[in-house]
Amino acid sequence: MKPIIAPSILAADFAYLARDLEMLNRSEAEWVHIDIMDGVFVPNISFGFPVLKSVAKISKKPLDVHLMIVQPEKFINEVKALGAHIMNVHFEACPHLHRVVQQIREAGMQPAVTINPATPVAMLKDIIQDVHMVLVMSVNPGFGGQKFIEHSFDKVRELRELIDSTGSKALIEVDGGVNLETGARLVAAGADALVAGSAVFAAPDPEGIIHALHNL
Repeated sequence: MKPIIAPSILAADFAYLARDLEMLNRSEAEWVHIDIMDGVFVPNISFGFPVLKSVAKISKKPLDVHLMIVQPEKFINEVKALGAHIMNVHFEACPHLHRVVQQIREAGMQPAVTINPATPVAMLKDIIQDVHMVLVMSVNPGFGGQKFIEHSFDKVRELRELIDSTGSKALIEVDGGVNLETGARLVAAGADALVAGSAVFAAPDPEGIIHALHNL
């Protein structure tokens, strides 16, 4: 199967966000990846719900909302109101992860969990059958344009083994430093979905890059 491509609008030109979203609408991208940062869980602030309401009005693609924030469960209703398809929370930010996953599902969204580069895959053993997707961060969260962490290939392979051995249906998504070279290796390792930011929005032909990633 071809990988799902989820361009991250964190790398879009915010002065021309509507233009970039229309480009994504025309493209072969399946999802729009939205990184919400609070300046607490990660050392940066991205955008809040007033901006995202405008994004949701323009985007024709399902929204893959990634909350890099503390207490993400406080915003389940706001994320649902956007019409989000997936709500993604960090393992490291949720001491009661199972409860949060249940709340996301009860709200009518697909629950996903993210792990940081230093978080072992084994920590997901008791939640893997309850989530729609696991997002492996292949850079440290908080900023775009970082260098890909090579160990991420091993984490994707290990996660694929965990999913297969438990009978989980969870998808594997990867975010950070994804381009044509790392993307091809991630798909080979077992990734189902690729988040691409700079590789798409900094390219002379963003739709062409999305097409190439989709056909890895």
